[in-house]
Amino acid sequence: MPVVTARCSAKSCDVDAAFAVIWNNPKLHTPDREKRWVACESHRQYLADFLDRRGFLIRVDVLPRVEPLPAERPDVEPVAAPQVPGRTAPA
Repeated sequence: MPVVTARCSAKSCDVDAAFAVIWNNPKLHTPDREKRWVACESHRQYLADFLDRRGFLIRVDVLPRVEPLPAERPDVEPVAAPQVPGRTAPA
């Protein structure tokens, strides 16, 4: 199973996100509500500025780095799933 990474929220951007841009529209949301857009390095400032101009920006956080699962690492041998007696493996 592949590691699921967040994609940048900027329109037409297909890059993995590295930042969470946290915002809140005070006319619509209670003060404790935090909305999130995720951003790549190239769009982090653009999205933060867009929200800041409207008074919505709360903060920008760095997203934690996701380590690949062993199945996605070429240096680790994959392990076969155990066979259940009386069942055949899917074709």
